[in-house]
Amino acid sequence: MKRIRIAVSHRPTLPLPAVHQLRRRHLPVPLFLPHTSLPLTSLHRLAPTPLRRVPALLASQTPSPDSNTEVSPPPAGAKLVPLIVSLAVGLAVRFLAPRPPEVSLQAWQLLSIFLSTIAGLVLGPLPVGAWAFLGLTAAVATHTLPFAAAFSAFTNEVIWLIVISFFFARGFVKTGLGDRIATYFVKWLGSNTLGLSYGLTISEACIAPAMPSTTARAGGVFLPIIKSLSLSVESKPNHPSARKLGSYLVMTQFQASSNSSALFLTAAAQNLLCLKLAEELGVIVANPWVAWFKAASLPAIVSLLATPYLLYKIFPPEIKDTPDAPALAATKLELMGPVTKNEWVMIGTMLLAVSLWVFGDAIGVSSVVAAMLGLSILLLLGVLDWDDCLNEKSAWDTLAWFAVLVGMAGQLTNLGIVSWMSSCVAKLLASFSLSWPTAFCVLEASYFLIHYLFASQTGHVGALYSAFLAMHVAAGVPQVLSALALAFNTNLFGALTHYSSGQAAVYFGGKIHLST
Repeated sequence: MKRIRIAVSHRPTLPLPAVHQLRRRHLPVPLFLPHTSLPLTSLHRLAPTPLRRVPALLASQTPSPDSNTEVSPPPAGAKLVPLIVSLAVGLAVRFLAPRPPEVSLQAWQLLSIFLSTIAGLVLGPLPVGAWAFLGLTAAVATHTLPFAAAFSAFTNEVIWLIVISFFFARGFVKTGLGDRIATYFVKWLGSNTLGLSYGLTISEACIAPAMPSTTARAGGVFLPIIKSLSLSVESKPNHPSARKLGSYLVMTQFQASSNSSALFLTAAAQNLLCLKLAEELGVIVANPWVAWFKAASLPAIVSLLATPYLLYKIFPPEIKDTPDAPALAATKLELMGPVTKNEWVMIGTMLLAVSLWVFGDAIGVSSVVAAMLGLSILLLLGVLDWDDCLNEKSAWDTLAWFAVLVGMAGQLTNLGIVSWMSSCVAKLLASFSLSWPTAFCVLEASYFLIHYLFASQTGHVGALYSAFLAMHVAAGVPQVLSALALAFNTNLFGALTHYSSGQAAVYFGGKIHLST
């Protein structure tokens, strides 16, 4: 039986955060090892935004470069080849592809701008927000859309709900509440590697409905804990010892995060957007939070319980027992002390928000109003301050580019493009004499596999959800089944590749330092 032991010789030198970053932060207590005062968690936990890519915490065996070496900045402006390809897509549709007679010139022109925008989001000639703004500018400058219509989605309730969810996630990380919950599960279930994985998986499922950002859960709570445990058994970077523990925990948590996001309506931002887009197409899901949970509970819970065990067999760790992990977690909890006032406020606020999300329809409180009330409480009681919100760049960036995508998709629906596309696909499926269950499987598989071209779940939803839902309905698939199945599928393909989602980038950034 291998014992957990200290491994500090490979730790890199980490820069200290700025003073203004430390001043307001609740400092999470690191996981200490016996007979040493060196923490295993890193100072990166104090960074101002939890949603940025987590830097490598485990040491590379390659010596660090000389600090005096000058690094040339990346070239400014757009990348030439992706720019040309992205523009060529839109220009080809506008001027080379024949316009169907039932589609207006305005609709066809907007479709060309939309496709060029999507191509740019995939190829990346500019940052996502900048490219989306260029697409919006093109729509207004060419008189394809009036200014008011182009910016109409910036008042969309669901988009603001997504923005506020980023602030909730910051509150979990800043107070240390998410870290405390996960550490309790390590204490209770972490005596062996499989139990440790189940503890982390179950703790994410418990946090998910009140922390509507899979990326924040990954980077702000679970990856730091996994890295601490991995380093304690010398899961060295770029070394065969990586298979001892770290690679297994990262892969398990990455796959399980998709299931926890699919289990609750409020566990991921894209879930809320899916139902909003479905509503715009006339597909109404009554009592959405409860209906979502009823539909998702059986497959999601079964998947959550099966994932750690299946990966334990398919991708087994070398270390099977971790007898010191519960003791280390208990030590960490002692050093963290009792639950702080801010943590209690965070717990109460999240219970209020989730209760209003579940029962709000019955008392006339919408989901976004519930989120606004929760954020107001956090601001009034000092759990968050306005600088925390301003520093949450991911939230404001999402507001900018996502509103552009949703706005364009909505205008395409209003101008008849979506109905035209769905009727074409329905005729094609009818020519093959496909029953609706067969058509359902074909469309769901297509929606899933297309995600190989996307690096964002929300971007995929904004670009294709409405069109695929319309195709389902036109093929005779029951409406609510179509809406929910596409939404569940959206969570599953978040674990498809190392670039398929925000949490994929976070976990892959950790995994490359844990595996060969």
